[in-house]
Amino acid sequence: MIDPTKEALYITSAEEVMWGIILVALTLIIHAMGMILTQHFSNGFKRQISQRLERYLPFLAGIGPLIVASWMIVIVHCVEIVLWAGFFQWKHCFPNFSTATYFSFLEYTTVGSAFNLPLKWRLLEGMIATAGLLAFAWSTGVLLTLATAFQEQQLLRLRERSDRSHGKS
Repeated sequence: MIDPTKEALYITSAEEVMWGIILVALTLIIHAMGMILTQHFSNGFKRQISQRLERYLPFLAGIGPLIVASWMIVIVHCVEIVLWAGFFQWKHCFPNFSTATYFSFLEYTTVGSAFNLPLKWRLLEGMIATAGLLAFAWSTGVLLTLATAFQEQQLLRLRERSDRSHGKS
């Protein structure tokens, strides 16, 4: 239990709420652009590279776009984390950018951190987690869409192979 006489009084400010709303919105804008680019490049990879590999390495040709999409999704999340870290560094919440990034990464992924924001910005700890949860849910949807297409392609390939081996046309 926190002893209220030993802890400074925290009062949510309009400035803190405003910055939280702006940062969540910027996170989702970055994520929207990132997910569109992820799907675009994944589909382009599928058309360009995968078609060349299809004949020799069909499984790799199918999973390649999914791997590329996963890498891109991780990069998008890292950009969003750096956005938050940049804000925390700008507002002098941590002694250096490395600590701000570490804190942002842990809070964004909802792991939690041994560090805390200064009392003035305490509400943002929950808001960064909310932004992370929204972004991860969106990423999961994009990855699920791409993975479903990959699985359907592989199952079709297995059915065709099975039909050929059983003499069906």
